[in-house]
Amino acid sequence: QVQLAESGGDTVQAGGSLKLSCVASVNTYCMAWFRQGPGTEREGVAVIDSYGVTSYADSVKGRFTISRDKSKNSLYLQMNSLKPEDTALYSCAADGGSDCERRLHRRMFDYWGQGTQVNVSS
Repeated sequence: QVQLAESGGDTVQAGGSLKLSCVASVNTYCMAWFRQGPGTEREGVAVIDSYGVTSYADSVKGRFTISRDKSKNSLYLQMNSLKPEDTALYSCAADGGSDCERRLHRRMFDYWGQGTQVNVSS
């Protein structure tokens, strides 16, 4: 069982920046960020594997950066140029399996955090 705890959510104005953090009880091969806005399905935002290979949703490419610090069992999401449509509950997810990009697109992760709320005002 992997425990995940997110932090860093806040209310910011459009164009602003925010950095989310997630601390895991153990490191896993794939770690990712998902989000779910009001009335929408959960969306994969970004994923990173144990070697640092990353993949992003088209909607956040060039604005968001995922990173991890394995020495701290931590995952991060740096969000820049935020837009109102980025408003959502952001959750981190972990899985010990491979093919992290496919897992992101298919939302196939075994472990999930409770989420941290990000609100972007116009």
